[in-house]
Amino acid sequence: MPEDEPVRVGFRPPHSVFAAGPAELGGLLARADALGIDQVCVGDHVSFHGGQGFDGLVQATALAALAPRMAVHTAIYLLPLRHPVPVARQVASLAELAPGRLVFGVGLGGEDRHEVEVCGIDPATRGRRMDESLSIVRRLLAGESVTYAGQFFQLRDARVAPAPAPPVPILVGGRSPRAARRAGIHGDGWVGVWVTPERFAATTAEVEQAADEAGRGEVHWQHELVAWCGFGTSREDARGDVETAMERLYRTPFARFERYTPYGTPEHVAEALLPYVAAGCRSINLIAQAAEPDEAVECVAAVRRLLQATATRSGQRRMQRPPSSMSVAPVR
Repeated sequence: MPEDEPVRVGFRPPHSVFAAGPAELGGLLARADALGIDQVCVGDHVSFHGGQGFDGLVQATALAALAPRMAVHTAIYLLPLRHPVPVARQVASLAELAPGRLVFGVGLGGEDRHEVEVCGIDPATRGRRMDESLSIVRRLLAGESVTYAGQFFQLRDARVAPAPAPPVPILVGGRSPRAARRAGIHGDGWVGVWVTPERFAATTAEVEQAADEAGRGEVHWQHELVAWCGFGTSREDARGDVETAMERLYRTPFARFERYTPYGTPEHVAEALLPYVAAGCRSINLIAQAAEPDEAVECVAAVRRLLQATATRSGQRRMQRPPSSMSVAPVR
């Protein structure tokens, strides 16, 4: 990914704002747009830890309609829990509503095995289902007529028309070597969640190597980081909101996530994210926790300004150096 590409920063609107209705959600999105935030994202769950959930593509459609100038990312959508043909239709329909603004990020999920089981899926098959589904969805979204005989899906002359124009980028999440290879074979980028900057750099290199080995040729990579974060007037104040939110959702002690979860003032959060920018990340979606949604949006916008200003200064310093001394900023 080019070092001079600007850092794009987005946020995930809280579920409470979706529940409050389109007026409140639209107002929050208008505020984010006015502050210069680049994109919005949604997650996806069917029945997570006792029934929690929200459909990612339904929420993405609401965001696309209410924020007509912002990119919309699914980060991430649990593709193995669905049949790939109706998913391709949903994505194509959403892309028609928001041409050029949709980024389709997919992943396995699996933090709650019961969620997978109640969808009629054996959790042990998620990876193989994902491989088949990605192959099918990608071909359908390219406008192909697909005949397919796999372990899980059998299709004859399946087609979804019209094909999205411009094409919808597909990003693939996951922290395993298999996930990196999957992203390299089927994706336009990788989504990192709960990874260090070093792991982000190493995995994106693995993804691009897998694409080269698959003979994919030139790919406009759109690697992305999704990060929970907490905002407040101090680190102690900010920690409480994000700790409570994550423990409520994941039913796991915050200590498991804390090393990957920046919290504090916007300056604290931006400082924690800068090593990812140095590692090549140019798209960051924040699951921001604060006392109020408006405060979270304002803090995300402040993080964006800080990251872009630092990246610009770093780029200017590199340009001013003699060619023999130019180097990539180290990952701390």
